[in-house]
Amino acid sequence: MDHGIMTADEQLPVPNEPHAPGGNFAAVDLLVGDCRVEMRKLPPESVDLAVPDPPYNLGLRYHDGYDDSQPPATYLEMLEESLAGVARLLKPTGSVFLFSGQEYLAETRIMLKEIGFHVRNTIAWYNTFGQAQQRKFTPSWTAIHYATKHPTDFTFNADAVRVPSARQLIYRDKRANPKGKLPDDVWVLLPETQAPECFDPRSDLWLQSRVCGTFRERVEHVTQLPIALVERIIRVASNPGDTVFDPFAGTGTALLAALRLGRRALGIELSAETAALARARLAKEFPQYVGTASVPHEVMPEGVKS
Repeated sequence: MDHGIMTADEQLPVPNEPHAPGGNFAAVDLLVGDCRVEMRKLPPESVDLAVPDPPYNLGLRYHDGYDDSQPPATYLEMLEESLAGVARLLKPTGSVFLFSGQEYLAETRIMLKEIGFHVRNTIAWYNTFGQAQQRKFTPSWTAIHYATKHPTDFTFNADAVRVPSARQLIYRDKRANPKGKLPDDVWVLLPETQAPECFDPRSDLWLQSRVCGTFRERVEHVTQLPIALVERIIRVASNPGDTVFDPFAGTGTALLAALRLGRRALGIELSAETAALARARLAKEFPQYVGTASVPHEVMPEGVKS
């Protein structure tokens, strides 16, 4: 089966960054099934960047009836097996940005190291609000573990995400690097800034909130990442033409972000119903390219052709 992964010798046209609606995209594929099983069918060392956002074991209700209230040992075993599969698929120069809930952020960081990854940062994504609490502080941030397969040989496009430094903005110091500085590892994402200019070039704050039920970007799914957040990760840790992989594809946010930035997109989603939502979302923006995704016809939303 062709999963949209090309060899290094093949030349594939990609759209110009950041967006080319009429572009001839290299590849996009959405597989349906358990990622632990589906990843075994894919060739090793074939993807450049992985952006897994797994369930956080919070007791949420998913389309497919997935048990999101598993015993901790069972949940962590699932994550470890999944991340080991990701490590197998990543090229030697590949990177992973793993989203983790607070409950298991320590275990997941250690897990990445034990699998063989080199953890470079744990980013605190501060999204300003969570489920209201009565007897503890309201959780309002998510951990993002950034790790690489190789300790020194990996893609990191610093200039793609630089922001002006305090020396430039406040002190007007001529000695400051004219390219600016890298953002801090705390990303502040505010719900009141739902504007296209989510990342102000004058600031190192990541101004983008979680995607809530009332936001126009929202798809009918229990969880969804803001696409601007994923786009920034893709810019810094991959290059045009690279393959971006999401083993917990959900509604296709990482796949859509990859296509917008001229990358190849590969995803796996456990739920056929959720995969159908992802495919419809991709087809809405890139109708010329979403025709072979592995989603059963019978679960496609009304009005969307397979």
